Amino acid sequence: MDTQLRDQIPTFGAKQGADISLSGGLSSLSSGSNRTAFETLVIILVAVVIIGGAELLIALFEVPQYILPRPSLIAAALVSEWKFIWPHLLVTLYELLVGFTIGASIGFLLAAVITQFPFVEKIVTPYILLLVTTPMLALVPLLILRFGFGSEPRIIAVALASGPMVMINSATGFRRVDLAKIALARSFGASTLQIFTKIRIPMAMPMIIVGLMVGSIFGLLTTVGAEMVGGAEGLGNRLNYYSSMIRMPQFFAVITLLATIGISIYVFFFWVGKRWGSWDA
Repeated sequence: MDTQLRDQIPTFGAKQGADISLSGGLSSLSSGSNRTAFETLVIILVAVVIIGGAELLIALFEVPQYILPRPSLIAAALVSEWKFIWPHLLVTLYELLVGFTIGASIGFLLAAVITQFPFVEKIVTPYILLLVTTPMLALVPLLILRFGFGSEPRIIAVALASGPMVMINSATGFRRVDLAKIALARSFGASTLQIFTKIRIPMAMPMIIVGLMVGSIFGLLTTVGAEMVGGAEGLGNRLNYYSSMIRMPQFFAVITLLATIGISIYVFFFWVGKRWGSWDA
């Protein structure tokens, strides 16, 4: 077993001070479950102070709206422009969901294959590293030349960006399985498929969920970037449009919406982890 794969498996349980490690660098996923009512109240108060302070300071120093709009103007713009933003939000979510589903499925299958066949891993790994280190946004213009200005180029870019994240984390989880458990299962006559589905996947579930979380966030960033590079629809296109028209309240309203989507992704996978990946707790 490679010693680099012997890191601590992330947990989604409610253990106080639980250390959660990612091969990619995301941490502290379990801190939210230990939050008390007082800590939640403090977080809300800090948010109120920050937003209220920004509103007051921007008005006090008379900062021009085209440089930094007040939070109240951003909220008003989100409400007034919602009927125009809503169709672009659906496009962004569609491209993200389809691209992420394709990339995550392929990444999970590749992780399963390379952990069962070391020879395949030696062949595939250099190309996976190439995908991880190459900005997928650089390929969007080339994909547009091949597939046109529809959603296909952005979906492909999202799949290429999210798939390697899922594959790396899933493969790391598969390799961390206790070899004694596998030996015991083999002694009882378990097949390779049974060992994979009943031992490797359940024990690797925390890392798989973390890979899905990281992959989906990478997919969201790639979706917006691809829409900004080349696309007539989507929230990335709205960012380009509002910035070119110097409509900063609407611009920051879209950014707020994107931040909400990112937080929702985190909360969803944290909930999934608590439900399906808390065995380590």
